[in-house]
Amino acid sequence: MSLALVPDFAPAEAVARIAAASRRKQQPQSSGDLVSLAMGEPDFDTPEQVTEAANASLRAGRTHYSPLLGEVALREALAEKLASIAGAASSPADVLITQGGTAGLAASILAIVNPGDKVVIPDPTYSLYADLVSMAGGIVVPVPLADDLHWDLDRLADALAGAKLFVFCNPVNPTGIVHSHAELAALAELLDGTPTIVIADEAYADLDYTGRPFTSAISLDGLRDRTVYCQTFSKSYAMTGWRVGYLWGPQPLIHASARIHNTFNGSVNTVVQDAALVAVRTGDADIARMRTAYERRREIMHAGLATIPGLTLSSPEGAFYQFPRYDIDIPSVDLVAKLTEFGVAVRPGAEFGAHGEHHLRLSYAASEEAIETGVARLGEGLRSLGAHRAQ
Repeated sequence: MSLALVPDFAPAEAVARIAAASRRKQQPQSSGDLVSLAMGEPDFDTPEQVTEAANASLRAGRTHYSPLLGEVALREALAEKLASIAGAASSPADVLITQGGTAGLAASILAIVNPGDKVVIPDPTYSLYADLVSMAGGIVVPVPLADDLHWDLDRLADALAGAKLFVFCNPVNPTGIVHSHAELAALAELLDGTPTIVIADEAYADLDYTGRPFTSAISLDGLRDRTVYCQTFSKSYAMTGWRVGYLWGPQPLIHASARIHNTFNGSVNTVVQDAALVAVRTGDADIARMRTAYERRREIMHAGLATIPGLTLSSPEGAFYQFPRYDIDIPSVDLVAKLTEFGVAVRPGAEFGAHGEHHLRLSYAASEEAIETGVARLGEGLRSLGAHRAQ
């Protein structure tokens, strides 16, 4: 149909709100002479036994509609895992299988946020949160991080007053920071006695290099009963293209999220859920193998970045990102565009919030060769542009 037939068409207000708020851009994969350190995606193949489970499911004719909450066997396996993480009882009835972590975040945010509701997010953080809050008509309140890229608890305390929702990820995209038990306990104390709900996006929970046990938000008594736990199979199991994730939390919040998810997405396809069940049951060794490789790549990237003048490096503790600050007086979006001319793609820090400006996000979910080449090209580009450094 030609738009000439609908000359008065204007997108819904939700579309305009997202367009006004969104900083997200599609980033390139490596191709030709371009090395991409921009992709937040494992470069590993999905473990063989998981792929074979999908093939077996197809051969068995498991191609019909799944229950709207998800396959019972998968929800039971996840409830058992969640009980161990939370240190509390977990019911399969309170697990919702979603079309990836993205759909889980969308379902939970749209189930919680009304127009005008105040929603607090760290700045910088994963940019999808602000887009979804804007879609729901909520008011995004970004809270700048401290210099070490952890939460500034004083600023956070002020911002949380009257907030409907606080959304965060741990480990953090884009900074690679891992929030400690002490930080999460401080958050619980800030929220004590308030009705504020929390969404904890722990997509990178299995990629923690701190040497201390990872602390999930749902393991704390002061957070568990107010938190929607959002998880995905994408990062831990190298299953980004499979589009499967899940939510767990207080029953009223999960049932409300299920209503949204069922309306937008319907049930997740059965074959993918059968594969996800095998990942849960058999994937620990695969996670450990990939995590060891990421740790090695993290050190290679950090060592390369440390040789580049004008970069201030953070100490990434988890996920697969480095978030260095640069001292060239060029906006990060423009700098990223210029760097592609040197054959390397990275992501602009401003994509993740205003306080991400003058940072770059680099992913080490890439081969060692790509990391070495990409970092060398980044250094060449920054040195070439060095005449524009800020005074």
